[in-house]
Amino acid sequence: MTTVTVWNEFRHERESDVVADLYPDGIHAVIAETLESAGFDTNTATLDEPEHGLTEAVLEETDVLTWWGHAAHDEVRDEIVDRVHEHVLDGMGLLVLHSGHYSKIFKQLMGTSCSLKWREAAERERLWVVEPGHPIADGLDEYIQLEATEMYGERFDIPAPDTLVFSSWFEGGEVFRSGCCYRRGNGRVFYFRPGHETYPVYHNEDVQQVLANAVAWAAPGDGPDPEFGNADPIEEIDLSDDRTVH
Repeated sequence: MTTVTVWNEFRHERESDVVADLYPDGIHAVIAETLESAGFDTNTATLDEPEHGLTEAVLEETDVLTWWGHAAHDEVRDEIVDRVHEHVLDGMGLLVLHSGHYSKIFKQLMGTSCSLKWREAAERERLWVVEPGHPIADGLDEYIQLEATEMYGERFDIPAPDTLVFSSWFEGGEVFRSGCCYRRGNGRVFYFRPGHETYPVYHNEDVQQVLANAVAWAAPGDGPDPEFGNADPIEEIDLSDDRTVH
């Protein structure tokens, strides 16, 4: 069974009545319940736990890590970011959610600023499924509609995705790359835009379907890798022998 660790800052829910009303036990609790209902073995971790809840032992047992952060990116210790980074390269899947685009781990994996335009005005969003045959889009109609969301707009400073699954349109006319797949080392990374803390986005059934699909897609496995041309896993090379080939 795939083991998922759901990571969350868990700050807004304790500081804002509006957020607490939507997510009384934390955003991570709603996401974890969604994934557990989908058949995954699910655990949670939060920023204020020792080592942010992401000890070596926890990550060693984690097949897929989901990451939600917003107000406290700078408080995530660099050595924990490096630890997560190494596990992704070794094959652990990573789902980066909403404002997690500006997390240390996502910026480190992307190698860019990951900056974007934004506006919070409770606008309608349509997430168009631009790759309907992709596993992450399984079970969805041609778009997901959210009646009130925070706007994210281009330019989104990320590398071109290996596959773009969702592209968003907002009432103000902006568009945004909202579902981006990457491979880093042996790990699969998926960025999914929806999820602002003052809107009930993670209670939406289509969004929950995407989360479950994305975990299944990102989980490591021994089979072929259709996302990346059936590429073989990247193997470590022993460089202890310093002979040089001319």
